[in-house]
Amino acid sequence: MSTDYLHQEEVAANDHLVADFQAYSAWRGSLTQSIAQLSRWLSEQDLNDSQTTLRIQGLVDRLKEDKLNIAFVAEFSRGKSELINAIFFAHYGKRILPSSAGRTTMCPTELLHDGSRAPCLQLLPIETRGDNVTTVEYRRYQDEWHNIPLNIDDADSMQEAFKEIGRTQRVNAETAKKFGLYDESDPDQVVALDKNGEVEIPCWRHAIINFPHPLLEQGLVILDTPGLNAIGTEPELTLNLLPNAHAILFILAADTGVTKSDIEVWRNHIVRNQSGKRGRLVVLNKIDGLWDDLRSSAEIEAEIAKQVKTTADLLAMPSSQIYPVSAQKALLAKVQNDDALLTKSCLLSLERALSDDLLPGKQDIVRDATQSEVEDVVSSIRSILQARQDGVKEQLTELTGLRGKNQDVIAQMMEKVQEDKKHFEQGLVRFQALRSVFTQQTNKLFSLLGKDALKAEIERIRDQMDRSLFSFGETGLRSTMDKFFVDVNGSIAKSAEQVAEIQAMMAAMYKKFSEEHGLGQVTPPPFSTLKYHKELARLEKSFREHFNTIGNLLTTSQGRLTRKFFETVASRVVYVFEVANRDVENWLKAVMAPMETQVREHQLQLRRRLESIKRIHNATNTLEDRIQELEEMNRQLTEQIAELNGKLRQVYGALHAEMQEFAAKAA
Repeated sequence: MSTDYLHQEEVAANDHLVADFQAYSAWRGSLTQSIAQLSRWLSEQDLNDSQTTLRIQGLVDRLKEDKLNIAFVAEFSRGKSELINAIFFAHYGKRILPSSAGRTTMCPTELLHDGSRAPCLQLLPIETRGDNVTTVEYRRYQDEWHNIPLNIDDADSMQEAFKEIGRTQRVNAETAKKFGLYDESDPDQVVALDKNGEVEIPCWRHAIINFPHPLLEQGLVILDTPGLNAIGTEPELTLNLLPNAHAILFILAADTGVTKSDIEVWRNHIVRNQSGKRGRLVVLNKIDGLWDDLRSSAEIEAEIAKQVKTTADLLAMPSSQIYPVSAQKALLAKVQNDDALLTKSCLLSLERALSDDLLPGKQDIVRDATQSEVEDVVSSIRSILQARQDGVKEQLTELTGLRGKNQDVIAQMMEKVQEDKKHFEQGLVRFQALRSVFTQQTNKLFSLLGKDALKAEIERIRDQMDRSLFSFGETGLRSTMDKFFVDVNGSIAKSAEQVAEIQAMMAAMYKKFSEEHGLGQVTPPPFSTLKYHKELARLEKSFREHFNTIGNLLTTSQGRLTRKFFETVASRVVYVFEVANRDVENWLKAVMAPMETQVREHQLQLRRRLESIKRIHNATNTLEDRIQELEEMNRQLTEQIAELNGKLRQVYGALHAEMQEFAAKAA
């Protein structure tokens, strides 16, 4: 089936979720376009400096790369893959993801679109679990992945390719233990050993499906997770992928009810990882098993309502967030265009809830971040134009006052401007000294956020764990990790103090230049390190809970799993520091750029004033010509400021447009 056909047919069969995703994408596109128009106008008016260009380009890039992550979490045989097929891939006319009785998803699987790569299925071999390297690291090394090209025009070949995700192999217990997939202290796993002492394990550690599905092209990323065992043995799911999902669908089955392992997944990997209840939806699948021709519709509905209430009580969730569905019947209904069956499957209610719960929250985040950045850029440009206009008005006042004056008065005026210029140049000496101090303070700030020292400390702990796992023990590892988190939090806290020092220094300098030279008063933008502390606290909490789960004795297999948890935690801490470095660098530019711009503009205005009066002193007949020039410049600047405000209003219009108006266009 061709991609064009997919685009044309995507919103068929009352697919509200698809339509809303397209509306969100259209809103984001409209916003991007309005910002691009602002950027073009700034270039046409010669108001774009390198810093402004970088900021706007960064903003546009973030909007284009904006992702919406939805994780589907369930134990096996809950119909998770069937639900993904029903919601997202029914237009293919068949099951694309493997969906059958038993375990079909053997490894975490991401469905996304990367336009820089051809459609393909990428598979990371399970053998990579033998090294303590995260899957995030392996993404940088494409040669480590097994690559299967996808023919997106042939549903049968795609279906066949995706079966590879569920492929397994049998290995001896020692190999499985090395990969963290077998624990001899777990009776359930011991039973899984066959007569040859071998156990079945997945062939793949992680799968990425890359193809140009319309929703994936718009930034949707679907995470299909395996059951409890795989979640528990792949720390990256616990510490990274699930916490960073914008929404989690937890799938249960009406035919099994809420099992002990379901409760464990819910409490340990969903409730813990999601702050608040927004973005958490519970799906009670397979309600078609309750459809019975010997019972009335009312009796069937009562039975479903009873199961919903029981599920809600067990999960401590309101019944309104439990969605009974039949994924299998919904898929069949969409394939056969059977509206009555689709309604009976209850899938439309889930799609609407997912859309209502996820998209408005995501839109608010994008809107707030974009508005703040655009307002900051426009404010900086407006202050430049205002400074230019103030300079022109000052020159007009001076020159109109010279009408009918003699050469002596003009000479005195020239001396005054020269004195102002000299006074300002003395201020520039202080400004250069400030720049020197600013550089020193900046270097100190970056040293506090140094990634090299952090990586060295991680390497030290890694070596200690390798050398003495059992003598190190739980107590030793716990105290080492306590110190590690104290140290990294301390570095962030000290960097916050350094930020405050830089901010106070710049505020004082802005105030001094404003008082002495009439430059606009600017408050340096604030900078908070709270989000880094919160992420570190989340990682520390997850690591502690891991220790509470494995108990007091560190067996060999538990030690390997602990090492994997440490590597994932360490990788995330390094990422936090990388983000902090990038954020600080951008903040420092935003702190210094307005001062540099104002100083440059003030220098230019003084030079123009002096040159203007010199010309008038040398030829008095140029006075009226110069006054006319300045009046024209003043008119043009007034127009520029009005046009700039108009461009900002256009961005506001795009920012606060309701998605409903885009939904009709998308449909």
